[in-house]
Amino acid sequence: MNWTYLILILLATLVGGIIPMTIRRINANFTIYLLAFTGAFLFGVTIMHLLPEVYHELGHNAGIYIVLGFFLQVFLQQLSHGMEHGHSHLPGENHHHIAVTPLLLGLSIHAFMEGIPLGFKYEDQSALPSLMMGVAAHKIPEALTLITVMIHAHKSKSQLWQILVTFAIVTPLAGILAWWMGNRFELVSHYLLYVVALVIGAFLHISTTIFYESGTKHHELSGRKVLAIASGLVLAFLTLIFE
Repeated sequence: MNWTYLILILLATLVGGIIPMTIRRINANFTIYLLAFTGAFLFGVTIMHLLPEVYHELGHNAGIYIVLGFFLQVFLQQLSHGMEHGHSHLPGENHHHIAVTPLLLGLSIHAFMEGIPLGFKYEDQSALPSLMMGVAAHKIPEALTLITVMIHAHKSKSQLWQILVTFAIVTPLAGILAWWMGNRFELVSHYLLYVVALVIGAFLHISTTIFYESGTKHHELSGRKVLAIASGLVLAFLTLIFE
């Protein structure tokens, strides 16, 4: 277990949440392009590192669990309202009626799933550092959106910090738990690979949704958003140097 990776993910989450607490008027384009960049980076890391790993180990069965993970994420976003891919609009016109509990539950389950692959031992030595960077990058807009919505829900400063710190801990904690149980129980170590395949499906859903939806009118791809996506993909390609 590389504790440095977990600390970096924790810090990235805290930074993302602190942004809306300190900057009241965030330029909408900043969030759009940040989401596009981090979504593309996560997509590239998933395709180039995680996907080959699970197909090498599980063969064609990997596809079954990837598809299940994709639709598991579809279910989770019914609770989180798509916050993990940047959606901050919720049903109803009045933000006073935000259903906070299911939102936090759905987002926390997603955050826990994100952490599980961090505790897995990969044959590809470049997979873990690349995954860490992808998850850390994704955490910044994710936490930013979460705290923005909580501010609109009129949570107090202390409540915002409690929510942010708790949320920031979930992913590293899942990584530690997966690593500990995987080393202690051989059966758990074997089945962790299936969970990684589920998470791949979730990552593919989130990243591709970001490409075409988050923050744009009529779901168009502007030139600047295409540039942000291309930059994220190029950075993902550069992670291959870790091999």
